[in-house]
Amino acid sequence: MTDCGCDKAKAELEEYLHNELCSADAQDIRDHLANCPDCTSEHHVGRVLTEAVQRACKEAAPEELRAQVLASLRSLQATH
Repeated sequence: MTDCGCDKAKAELEEYLHNELCSADAQDIRDHLANCPDCTSEHHVGRVLTEAVQRACKEAAPEELRAQVLASLRSLQATH
């Protein structure tokens, strides 16, 4: 078990949340989170935020809103 410390854990937390770290670095972060309540709390907040953004990105705008936005954009393009 290697504890990478708070500085590294916090600096790499976003990459960890998105599974963008190599396995050794990810394991270092996991080991640190297992023993650091402060970093574990930040990890929890990051995970909740990431999941909320992922859900929001899956939603589609209502068709009426999409049509209004497209009409506004076309109108703006026509005048410029």
